[in-house]
Amino acid sequence: MKFIRPLLLAMLVATALTAQAKYNGEDRGKPVMPSEVNAKWQAECAGCHMAYPPGLLPAASWKKVMAGLDKHFGTDASLPATDAREITNYLTKYPSNRWTSSAAPLRITDGEWFKAKHFNKGEIAPEVWKRASVKSPGNCNACHTGAEKGDFNERNIRIPK
Repeated sequence: MKFIRPLLLAMLVATALTAQAKYNGEDRGKPVMPSEVNAKWQAECAGCHMAYPPGLLPAASWKKVMAGLDKHFGTDASLPATDAREITNYLTKYPSNRWTSSAAPLRITDGEWFKAKHFNKGEIAPEVWKRASVKSPGNCNACHTGAEKGDFNERNIRIPK
């Protein structure tokens, strides 16, 4: 009996830490940027905004994003069918497993892990998102200096003034 209580406590703490890591998006087994980089994805997506790493959204989301390029967040980003298919295949080959629901959101910023890291802890003041140098929560590379390489390490964050 003397050893059961500490053992149960240790198990409870380990379970809580595992749940917290998943909730916060600490997806330790899968990088957000694969070692294979598709040139067409890089050229087409980065032509207008940061080419978001495939591991930031689940496959179902990437399929929805790519199927709706004619109305891509208010812009017609249509591509030839062969290019769209190649990029879709690349994005869905390396999807995220961070999402806990079966939903297929179109925005990375809709994720629980994103909100936990950027909004829930109060670490980032609301006025930061309004700065001309930041513009919106979707502008990852404004603060994450290695975002375009899939590096979102907290040590490399520089919040612009």
